[in-house]
Amino acid sequence: MKIALSSDHRGFHAKERLKAMLSSMGHEFLDFGCNSPASCDYPDAALPAAACIAKGEANFGIMMCGSGIGMSITANKVCGIRAALCHDELTAELSRKHNDANVLCLPADLIGEELIKRVVHVWLVTTFEGGRHQRRLTKIAEFENNNGRPH
Repeated sequence: MKIALSSDHRGFHAKERLKAMLSSMGHEFLDFGCNSPASCDYPDAALPAAACIAKGEANFGIMMCGSGIGMSITANKVCGIRAALCHDELTAELSRKHNDANVLCLPADLIGEELIKRVVHVWLVTTFEGGRHQRRLTKIAEFENNNGRPH
């Protein structure tokens, strides 16, 4: 599986540590930055990573900033992206099972390294249930494909 990674300066160190875990699980990753702990703007890393996923060049994305909120808001602006901000294993599992999230956003300042690893693992191994959940995602996609305008 190919995973697009991105972070701002607050998530930089967590993203760097996550690379070893992903490699050990047999995943490839593309790093869209940032490339140091120097202050930067999260959209500069989130938008190219989200576009890569939307174009099918990566299967999933993992994005990290201090709260995870900036990354999730930014990623969700890209058509076809379903970014979920997750704080624990349960929210990670449900974001995949029920929402078919294709981007995991993590709050690097709010959860520790061990919890990040557990959340990422659960998120990557959980599959979408489909069924009634697909019906709901179809409604969202139809709205999105109509340029966000009600019918």
